[in-house]
Amino acid sequence: MLNGQLKPGYNVQIGTENQFVVGFSIHQKTNDMNVLIPHLDQVQKRLGRLPRTVVADAGYGSEENYAYLEKMGLEGIVKYPLFSKQQKRSWCKQRFRFENWGYDPARDEYFCPNHQRLTFRGKRIRVTDNGYRTTFRSYECSSCVECPLKPQCTRSAWNRRIEVNPTLIQYQLQARERLVSERGRSLRARRGVEVETVFGRIKQDWGFRRFTLRGLEKVKTEWGLLCIAHNLAKLAVQ
Repeated sequence: MLNGQLKPGYNVQIGTENQFVVGFSIHQKTNDMNVLIPHLDQVQKRLGRLPRTVVADAGYGSEENYAYLEKMGLEGIVKYPLFSKQQKRSWCKQRFRFENWGYDPARDEYFCPNHQRLTFRGKRIRVTDNGYRTTFRSYECSSCVECPLKPQCTRSAWNRRIEVNPTLIQYQLQARERLVSERGRSLRARRGVEVETVFGRIKQDWGFRRFTLRGLEKVKTEWGLLCIAHNLAKLAVQ
């Protein structure tokens, strides 16, 4: 768009296996994190079951989605937004990101690079578009006034304050173990080839850049026909 205009559009989701489309869904939500569960629900409705393993990029790595995969007993190879940055050596050198700070579980306190402790101050509840409740815990330093590192730590005129989601952190640790495993690295490398190949054929090779029909149900039909055409074309060259 590049010009600040608000234009109508749809969020198209597909699931593939060996580059065949096995499920698709169309959404009127801009954030991919909010559409993974509705997409999988539609896949289950059409196929009668869910895949054993779900592989997705960092746009889907939310607490809500991790909790859903765990509840449904699915193996999730799903990155979270900071995963790629955390794999770089430069990440550990970022001293003022609270993710790199120490934590004292006995006192429920974080401590900053200047060894000042941030104590618990309260909770905040956020409800997602799907109705999922997420809890954030707030921590604040008692006094940053005389800290020589404050200009590097925060631009706020007040003390350094952070919000932490402990449940999400735990899910991210579990996800990271899967992602860095040999199986996880293999599936992550395969994901781009699996999904983007389908979008590449339909958008680039076939020149499909915009829907010709209007309305969610008609758009679903149009995209469904394209997915069928892709599967048939792929089957023809097997």
